[in-house]
Amino acid sequence: MTLNDAPAGTTTILLIRHGETAWNAERRLQGHLDIALNAEGERQAAALGAALAGEQIDLVISSDLARARQTAEAIHLARGAPDAGRVQCDPQLRERCYGGFEGLLYSEIAARFPLEFAAWQARNVDAVLPPGKNQGETFRSFFERATGAILGHAARHPGQTLALVAHGGVLECAYRAALGLPLETPRDFKVHNASINRFVVEQGVLKLVSWGEIDHLRQVALDDLP
Repeated sequence: MTLNDAPAGTTTILLIRHGETAWNAERRLQGHLDIALNAEGERQAAALGAALAGEQIDLVISSDLARARQTAEAIHLARGAPDAGRVQCDPQLRERCYGGFEGLLYSEIAARFPLEFAAWQARNVDAVLPPGKNQGETFRSFFERATGAILGHAARHPGQTLALVAHGGVLECAYRAALGLPLETPRDFKVHNASINRFVVEQGVLKLVSWGEIDHLRQVALDDLP
């Protein structure tokens, strides 16, 4: 199916991961901690906005965390709409909350919380995370939150095209829901920063159209300049 083939009443979802942050680059877990884009993330967001400037988008909706909100505002501004405040924010599109894991490198999590880290790596979707600044979520409860948010926005905007700017975990949940993948299976697919991932929602069912569009992020080489 292409987006042009979608039946009337179908909601089109452009699901987008935020641009890069410094913590992404060093593999430090962010979760609900509010980390802004780094310089590369800002470049990615601008390139993303330019790539989507000519597409039909009825509404831009973002996670309320800064890295997603900055990315959404770049999309909005590239469409000639200077009022970035028109981007709607939805906390239900946030990344999974990792509790005591947040703010730590993967190696630090393994050293500080060996049992919980082992359960996480083993894809125990009901494992309870250690307490931290924020209350952690099991993967199952996160999956229900993330997919519920996406389907809720689709139901409220039938027949429209929505750009939802969220996080890697939210994209993973949508991919699993659309393809019917068990939550316990490893993530064997890439989730790129500032990627465009296209879905449709028909009669309350999420369907994947295309995954992982990142050509817009390619750095322009000197040989490509006129």
